[in-house]
Amino acid sequence: MQAIWSNKIRAGLTTFGIIIGIVAVTSMSTMIDGIDRGFEKSMSMLGQNVIFIQKWPWGMGGEYKWWEYINRREMKLDYVDEIRNNSRYASAVSAASNRSANVRYQDQFAENIGIQGTTESYTRTASLDIDEGRFFTAEENRTGRRVAVIGASVASALFTHEHPLGKEIRLGGQRFTVIGMLEKQGKFLGLEDTDNRVIIPIQAFREIFGIRRNIQITVKFPDKEYANQGQYEVEGIMRRIRHLDPRDDNDFAINKPEMFRQQYDAMTSAIYGIGFFLTALSLFVGGIGVMNIMFVSVRERTGEIGLRKAVGAKYSEILMQFLIEAVVISLMGGLVGILLSIISTEVINQFFVAYMDWGTVVNAFLICSFTGVLFGFLPAYRAAKSDPIESLRYE
Repeated sequence: MQAIWSNKIRAGLTTFGIIIGIVAVTSMSTMIDGIDRGFEKSMSMLGQNVIFIQKWPWGMGGEYKWWEYINRREMKLDYVDEIRNNSRYASAVSAASNRSANVRYQDQFAENIGIQGTTESYTRTASLDIDEGRFFTAEENRTGRRVAVIGASVASALFTHEHPLGKEIRLGGQRFTVIGMLEKQGKFLGLEDTDNRVIIPIQAFREIFGIRRNIQITVKFPDKEYANQGQYEVEGIMRRIRHLDPRDDNDFAINKPEMFRQQYDAMTSAIYGIGFFLTALSLFVGGIGVMNIMFVSVRERTGEIGLRKAVGAKYSEILMQFLIEAVVISLMGGLVGILLSIISTEVINQFFVAYMDWGTVVNAFLICSFTGVLFGFLPAYRAAKSDPIESLRYE
């Protein structure tokens, strides 16, 4: 510590590369951890063991052949009953259609709100939880009752001083009674606010907005094993409903949440690869700086090394002395890098998602220690192997 303190400016400049490397590796790690947590939460919003039957397949990279899908027939609400009655594996089937509209309560307005017309089993297929109140019933859906379930963002925008349940809101020129509030979910994949929506019976949605297109049918299965078998069963049911010849291709898409996961895994692998390269480059530059200052330190203290060896210091003791010094310098840079990373994590959270846990901090210190040992070994070895007579004669 005395040796480092006597050359504190030089030591501080030496740790600059280490600081950059630690900030790079911890920032990347916190962002990936934050994205992972947000991704898993978003996947839970889609539901577990579900498939989505739509006109359009999800575009997951590569060339999207939209011209092959644009002339497909639209989905119909009747398909829900057909699938429910003919499937042995499905535990719930629902339909939904979406659009945006302005919603008003007295003098309060909420613009560009997602209006979702669904069937009564939607909470089961989408794994939605009701925070207060209830969801609408099959009878309310069948008769097109003007009832609504609102998300947390809509509730906070419209009802600043009142409780929403039982109040009447206006959307699409119609009055709807709020019968339930959804639990807060947050943003889907960090982009779309899933709490900024109003759910109404799909028959009411049809009467107000019409549903000639963009209907999504969701089929839920009890577990993963049933889902694997049920997918092919539902595909057969849909082909029969659509009167497709065995030689015809499907004129509908079966989309699965796993498609998001595959694309996500490919994206995170690329991020890790780039991050690893940048981190390794920064740590290499920092390590060269550590090696340089340790060579200078060994040269400056040649006489001290010779004196210590002359009075009986062993090879391992000299080696350990300079290795510890290299590790301490690296850890100093790591400590500053971690402090800067904590600040950067808070800044990133204002615009994106990031999460730092103790594992990230421990890994950062381990990386610093490894860098110190790796790049400090050669100078330490040179000091330990030096001839004591020549070292004493140096000054």
